[in-house]
Amino acid sequence: MTATSFDLWAPLVVAALVTALTTPLAILIAPKLGAMDVPKDKRRVHNKPMPRFGGIAIFAGIMVGLALFAQTQRHFPAIMIGCTLIYILGAVDDLKGMKPIVKFAGQVVCASVVFAMGLRINFVTNWFGEGHMDLGIAVCYFVTVIWIVAITNAVNLVDGLDGLAAGISAISALSIAYISYIHGWYGPTFCMMVVAGACLGFLPFNFHPAKTFMGDGGSQLLGFTIATLSILGTVKSATVVVVVIPTLVLGLPIIDTIMAIVRRTLRHQSIASADKEHLHHRILRAGFGQRRAVLLMYSVSGIMGITAILYSRDLFIECLGLMFIAALIIGVLMTDTGTNKVSLRGYRILKELPDAPLPKPKTEEEIKSKAQKLADDE
Repeated sequence: MTATSFDLWAPLVVAALVTALTTPLAILIAPKLGAMDVPKDKRRVHNKPMPRFGGIAIFAGIMVGLALFAQTQRHFPAIMIGCTLIYILGAVDDLKGMKPIVKFAGQVVCASVVFAMGLRINFVTNWFGEGHMDLGIAVCYFVTVIWIVAITNAVNLVDGLDGLAAGISAISALSIAYISYIHGWYGPTFCMMVVAGACLGFLPFNFHPAKTFMGDGGSQLLGFTIATLSILGTVKSATVVVVVIPTLVLGLPIIDTIMAIVRRTLRHQSIASADKEHLHHRILRAGFGQRRAVLLMYSVSGIMGITAILYSRDLFIECLGLMFIAALIIGVLMTDTGTNKVSLRGYRILKELPDAPLPKPKTEEEIKSKAQKLADDE
């Protein structure tokens, strides 16, 4: 089987168009359903109620795209049913709210359904010899469910800034699609192009300043879909596509999730508790506005995507080099948490008018509030 240019790009274009056309409808019905994100705590970075029902548009784009271009896949029913269940779980959370333990249990159930329908990690690479090692049914179930739930939550937790989760998911899906394509695995390629298209179709409405949020329905769906579709690669290769490649591509949200778990554990807090210490929050506190913070995280995700591509081609030295660069960037972002920000516009005004009277000194709290507002505006 060979893939033409139409075969490669049609899934992306169709999913993008379906998502882009249904997002305005989602924005319209969100207030009527009560699916509004109200900024009721300091963790949120927006200052007005926002529709958070955009996930239904992403769901529509993915479902239509998979129905048209992935119906011949062996595990097509498992993918469709699993994606539907995880979206319903997230949509209920967006509309009614849900305790973290209930949400986690729902994610496990969704992953278990996919496993029961045959989509599972049956074996891993034998690092100590040739071939691969088959997993027993109990280990197979544990590994598959943990993998799906972990990636689902990694994408869900990174959804903290306008366009962040959609952009990182698009970069991840495109990277895995390219890896699958160059290795001749066209089934996963078409599926990942569908996911990328849905993300790109949603981004014009979600990038700062956002018109709508995807909500838990969208972020959990994206994470779940990437996790389950990557398992399709185990048919061809034990760990090149599944586990290793998505872990590299999604390195940024995975690291952020691990740091959150460690941080909350050390503070004797529930790992499900919310805080404002995620990587994107730290970047904002360092003086970057939402657009620049998101673009910076896109760049790191792009580096990790290229790293995954190099790994799939056995270019391990180059892979380590890019990983080192990404680690340096993440390290700087994690440690640069200062709140002293300089307004360049104000600096230019004072420089042009040296004889102007100095402004009345403000309190430290007023200065921080003003700086944060300028950073958000930028």
